[in-house]
Amino acid sequence: MIVLGLTGSIGMGKSATAKMFAEAGVPVHDSDETVHRLYSGKAAPSVEAAFPGTTQAGVVDRVKLAGKVLADPAALKQLEAIIHPLVRADADAFLAKHRAAGAPLAVLDIPLLFETGGRNRVDKVVVVTASPEIQRARVLARPGMNEEKFASILAKQVPDAEKRRQADFIIDTGNGFDAARKAVEAIIAELSGEKSGKAGS
Repeated sequence: MIVLGLTGSIGMGKSATAKMFAEAGVPVHDSDETVHRLYSGKAAPSVEAAFPGTTQAGVVDRVKLAGKVLADPAALKQLEAIIHPLVRADADAFLAKHRAAGAPLAVLDIPLLFETGGRNRVDKVVVVTASPEIQRARVLARPGMNEEKFASILAKQVPDAEKRRQADFIIDTGNGFDAARKAVEAIIAELSGEKSGKAGS
């Protein structure tokens, strides 16, 4: 089974692109969705122990947690040390399940793939991109977002140009959904071809 890493900076259209892979029948593991699930279950006791008062009825309150960790690099590192291994274990179980089922291709949607050393966990990498203008407009249209927050998020991410340099495939979502969907289909066709040893099969 080929494991495809899907990543991209904030506002580049990664979630929409992940959905296109799923709609095309490719199993997709979504790291963000996994974190949400862990915050409502398995991770909540560890998060509460590390950051008292951040959970309610066994569920992590993301706003309270953000208040404790966002401006504190040491606290953020502590949180990542709790969450990242759990997300990784969840992804490993997902891959094992689909490998056993004989899936030819599976996608790991990892927002911080390059930032967290995830490159060695995947066979190929797709980077989703768009122009800086489109990215800025998309991000600033999000509720609760402002220039300062946007700048702080960008500062923590590997620059888009560097991600593109390390990518095996690039999808530009600035050209519209149809073009992105065609790019997704072309990648699936190419990787299925590699898998069977026949181009484009």
